[in-house]
Amino acid sequence: MRATLRRRPLRRRGSTLIATALGAAAVVLAGCAQVVPGVAVPDPAASAPPGLERFYGQQLAWGPCAPFAATEEDRQIYADPALQCARMEVPLDYAQPDGRTGSIAVLRHAAPASPQRLGSLVLNPGGPGASGIQTAAYLSTSLAQTEVGRRFDVVGFDPRGVGESEPAIRCLEGPERDADRRDDDTDASPAGVAQTEAEERGTVDRCAQRTGVDVLANVGTRDVARDMDVLRATLGDAQLTYLGYSYGTRIGSTYAEEFPRNVRAMILDGALDPDQDPTVELIEQGRGFQGAFDAFARDCTTRPNCPLGQDPAQTTAVYQQLTRPLIDAPLPLPDGRVLSYGDAQQGTINALYVEAYWPRLNRALTELRAGRGSQLMTLADEYYERNPDGTYASSQDAFEAIRCVDDPRVTDPAQSLARAQAYNQAAPFLDSGRGASAARDSCAFWPVPPTSQPHIPQVPGLAPPLVVSTTGDPATPYQAGVELARALNGSLLTKIGDEHTAVFQNSPCVDDIATRYLIDGTPAPPGATCPAT
Repeated sequence: MRATLRRRPLRRRGSTLIATALGAAAVVLAGCAQVVPGVAVPDPAASAPPGLERFYGQQLAWGPCAPFAATEEDRQIYADPALQCARMEVPLDYAQPDGRTGSIAVLRHAAPASPQRLGSLVLNPGGPGASGIQTAAYLSTSLAQTEVGRRFDVVGFDPRGVGESEPAIRCLEGPERDADRRDDDTDASPAGVAQTEAEERGTVDRCAQRTGVDVLANVGTRDVARDMDVLRATLGDAQLTYLGYSYGTRIGSTYAEEFPRNVRAMILDGALDPDQDPTVELIEQGRGFQGAFDAFARDCTTRPNCPLGQDPAQTTAVYQQLTRPLIDAPLPLPDGRVLSYGDAQQGTINALYVEAYWPRLNRALTELRAGRGSQLMTLADEYYERNPDGTYASSQDAFEAIRCVDDPRVTDPAQSLARAQAYNQAAPFLDSGRGASAARDSCAFWPVPPTSQPHIPQVPGLAPPLVVSTTGDPATPYQAGVELARALNGSLLTKIGDEHTAVFQNSPCVDDIATRYLIDGTPAPPGATCPAT
């Protein structure tokens, strides 16, 4: 399996998703954007597009979240009585609202009853394919005693096809995903390309059979944004307050274009440039991960016994020497599995999302140098969300399905080869040394056409969003945030650092600006910059 860099989840779970205690209530400053308080909608169906009144007017039946728990870790935190869950009905195809429907899983942590309550803060953690209800559960715990938690219900939803929403996207079962991860796709010969493309076609066929072509045709961001407007109405909010991380910024910009006057406030953190060609985006992301690897390596070389040596100029070459032998000889593990070359790459990529994981990567590479691979495999398993029983969350399946209907696809083998060559140049630490492959990915064989194209959103009447971009973000490079802020006429907050996303993740400077914006619409000042944390 070829390493994938395009999955952009928010750092999550207790060890890495951290909200800093925020200060007192923000002060309303002169020149702020006008923000309408979260006024309840007397008749939510009144804001519905024609034919969708029954969806906009539905009442959510809130109850315990235990039935929505996908893992033991989820079961523990979902037992919190402050969390409530419900299902929201949406059309599978908005062009046929009387046809088949889907069920969207929703979770909320309600703010205390108070005249100061401003409505709901809806969030998405990225991916595509990451669970919004999981992230809302973890983040709301940290936010509960902050000004944001006291003024907003914190709400997360699993986008259509994702997590606990139904119907779910299912492509590969656990043993099939394990086999896919073991597979070597570095052979760039015509025979190797043919084998890789046959495997990609097989995965597409399984997606179509197990999920349904009608579902795959309607899982793109276009439809997620429409679901989010239904959610806004069912929550009783006249306008949406939204926090989107990573791929969640694409949901946000899509929503802003479809429903610009329905936006109260919108924070977009770890941005995707909506007008960027996906191939250019991929290459830029590869360059971003090379930068993150170089930052990790520089830190490593200052420490005793660095597994990459002591010369910063040689760290990429040393990493290649450690990992490339796995192509021909995957490393046996105590549990009977093997660490493949792809898994070594993916475990490394996972650790590069957040600086707090650098010590884990150091230990994992030290172990690999000694001929053991369990720690790198654990990092890879976390990335793929593999459970101890060998099953997987649906995130990787959803990632493939959503990106294949969101982006223009590459069907020309020559273009695929050029993309692979450019990628190897942008991220040499991930270059197998076997040459670039012309193999096309699964999207080239997808059974339904894309439902969106890169473009600059048209957003008349949009309340200016706050865009947060981190200088050394490995997954969504800084310039994409600059472009998104320009496209949406928003303010830009620059965060210095090498991590992916920043809001409510242990930066008091970022959190203070985000809080002021959410509560009273204060934009980031021109040139606003927060230091590394």
